Amino acid sequence: MNQHYQNLVKKLEEIAHLNGALSTLGWDQEVMMPLGASEARAKQIAALAGVIHERITDPGLGDCLNELKNVDLDSWNKVERCNIREARRSYEQETQVPKQLVQELAELSSLGHGIWVAARQDNKFSKFAPVIKRFLELKKEWAQCVWPDLKPYDANIDLFERGTTMEMITPIFERLKAELIPLIHTIQSRSYQPDTSFLQGKFALDKQEALARKISQDMGFNFSQGRMDMSVHPFCGGSHPTDVRITTRYKESSFIESLYAVIHETGHAIYEQGRPVAMGDLPAAESLTMGIHESQSLFWERMIGQSRPFCTHYFEMIRTAFTNNLRSVTVDSFYRAINICKPDFIRVEADEVTYPLHIILRYEIEKGLFDGSILVDDLPQIWNELMLKYLGIEPPTDALGVLQDSHWSGGAFGYFPSYTLGAIYACQFYKTLLSEQPDTEKNIAEGNFVPIKNWLNEKIHRQGRLYTPQQLVQRVTGEGLNPDYFVDYLKNKYRKIYNLTSI
Repeated sequence: MNQHYQNLVKKLEEIAHLNGALSTLGWDQEVMMPLGASEARAKQIAALAGVIHERITDPGLGDCLNELKNVDLDSWNKVERCNIREARRSYEQETQVPKQLVQELAELSSLGHGIWVAARQDNKFSKFAPVIKRFLELKKEWAQCVWPDLKPYDANIDLFERGTTMEMITPIFERLKAELIPLIHTIQSRSYQPDTSFLQGKFALDKQEALARKISQDMGFNFSQGRMDMSVHPFCGGSHPTDVRITTRYKESSFIESLYAVIHETGHAIYEQGRPVAMGDLPAAESLTMGIHESQSLFWERMIGQSRPFCTHYFEMIRTAFTNNLRSVTVDSFYRAINICKPDFIRVEADEVTYPLHIILRYEIEKGLFDGSILVDDLPQIWNELMLKYLGIEPPTDALGVLQDSHWSGGAFGYFPSYTLGAIYACQFYKTLLSEQPDTEKNIAEGNFVPIKNWLNEKIHRQGRLYTPQQLVQRVTGEGLNPDYFVDYLKNKYRKIYNLTSI
């Protein structure tokens, strides 16, 4: 093997291991770290981020890449070519960003999380506003360093959805608004609404946890290479496919939120555990974009977990766990209840019809923050106005409105569109799965998720970063991203649930 490539691999592996350590520190910060350690942890994270930045921008790494420019790569395999391509892209980006800016972003992200948690608890957006203001300054500065030819918000979107811009996203989101807002209004105008009263009550936390762990394991989550814990905001983290960590939050008054949060995060975790370890701790083995990642969690949560076959399989287990609450409930009434369409304040608790409007609201706010048409201090008012316009409800508090998400506390501007892009991908992937495995719904009803997991492993997870998102979707489904499947799926499903004659 080319000596310069060998040297490149060693450097890339070290960067991957350092990033794994940084991820573990971040997980610990949200799950187990004592509250009083926040300042010390922020400095630790900033220091480690600085070391990683030094490694990524090491002139020696640049020398390897320069030498490899002169090598004929056509004779190399696709994994090697991918590692070189990804390393070059990362190096060229990072060498444009001053170390001080990298460290300040890392430290603000760490401190910002604690400030967000406190502001949310106190229901005071004014406490968190300075963090957003500073992040906007830093993220615009970062965008100017890395992609001066792109609009600042497009540069930030590209971090999560490579090659995706406002010009591509806005028409899709406008179409979803045009389709979904009338659908929601039609559903809300119906006199018939599914009974959901039995989903509220008193549900033992230990039984919720046992049920969540059982279903997560059934789906294919490997607990010998992963763990499940609690945090303020459910997430999937970890440092390696052999160390994947998911979290949820439990409420005694409702088991549905935690159960489907676990199914959602398990979808992410199955992707992480399914990555191609044989490719090594190198760029080619990493997951693709956030949209593709989100497609995997939504695939399991929405397409599988909220399907009638899934309810058919698990209903008796669920009813046995919570007998006092579900004694007189049928599988049909349970299926309808968990698929109710009802506007709510909280994004992570939203149903699949109203959820895209939550994302579109955040996307439009972020666009405004970056182009200056929206001021940070006006966010609570603008947030509430858009909620009223799109979903017909107005949050009574900041905690139920503008302070509900953790993303801005870490500077993750441009992340939100990935959720709805992921939902569109998920529908498209599922339609292809059904065509290739006609027994899928039967398998779900029998609790046999192995063929589904294997299909996802083969088609998506093990592909790492060998292809762009656009190439991957084309390879898996035979066409580019197509929102028609998402719109048709929602209309057909909810037409049946609500007995709608036409929508």
